[in-house]
Amino acid sequence: MDYSKSGGPKGARHNPRGPDHAQKGAPKSVTPPRETKEQLLARMKAAASAPVEKDPKS
Repeated sequence: MDYSKSGGPKGARHNPRGPDHAQKGAPKSVTPPRETKEQLLARMKAAASAPVEKDPKS
């Protein structure tokens, strides 16, 4: 019996990705700027002092 023919088909392993994958000269993705520690603390203090909204389902 030829056991090499049993089982599912082998997947495509060494095929190149699409033509736009990692092209040379493509624009780099830009990460959004991180907030400073002062901005973070101000946002946290504002969230802590904001009134708590009750859930209308309860």
